[in-house]
Amino acid sequence: PITRVQGEIEFSGVSFAYGDEPVLRDVNVSIPAGQSVALVGPSGAGKSTFANLVPRFYDVTEGQISVDGMDVRTVTKADLRHQVALVSQEAILFGDSIAENIRIGNPSATDEEVRGAAIMAHAHTFIEALEDGYDTEVGERGSRLSGGQRQRISIARAFLKNAPIIILDEPTSALDAESEHEIQVALEELSKGRTVLIIAHRFSTIQHADRILVFDAGKVIASGSHADLYAQNPLYQSLYNKQSHTKLEQ
Repeated sequence: PITRVQGEIEFSGVSFAYGDEPVLRDVNVSIPAGQSVALVGPSGAGKSTFANLVPRFYDVTEGQISVDGMDVRTVTKADLRHQVALVSQEAILFGDSIAENIRIGNPSATDEEVRGAAIMAHAHTFIEALEDGYDTEVGERGSRLSGGQRQRISIARAFLKNAPIIILDEPTSALDAESEHEIQVALEELSKGRTVLIIAHRFSTIQHADRILVFDAGKVIASGSHADLYAQNPLYQSLYNKQSHTKLEQ
């Protein structure tokens, strides 16, 4: 069993394979507590797997991942996952009220705490405008709400959980520009003082990261700031330029 951690994450000689298919190869990365780290690279380079190994959705094939110096395989999964909040591409909501969907982050939370989390996630205003407010039934998988509203409830859930480690799996990729901006603001708030792994397919997501890791074919091939990587790493430069040109064409 473990209690609340600081959030320092260490990958030491980590390799991982799905069956015979290697996905990560000899990854060595040290992330201090409270640092925000963006993971970029081509599709299939190993970014999501890297993040998913921290809460032990899978176990490493070789090497070790530690949180605050403890091998994650030596602590209970329930306690480990209590340290991690996940905001993914698609917000998973259940056929219940908005309040209960937020409360999944902390089942013993009071109504006041649920409201506080919604305020921080920039969700309170739209919730209050609904006829039944926090008692509004969201429908199966949140079908009665827009994508942006579902995502803000998902972020409110993460605020309520108050975990020291946050995994953001491209949480704005399916949203329009206005919703993306609002959610970006909420995510910046959520990230303060926590260790954050941002799986980034769009570069707008990583503007506020303290550091960027560049993945290619299962390896971390570079680490640094946007300016450094753009100047020194051809793969990063090419990924960034490709996206900038696509944006300009749109």
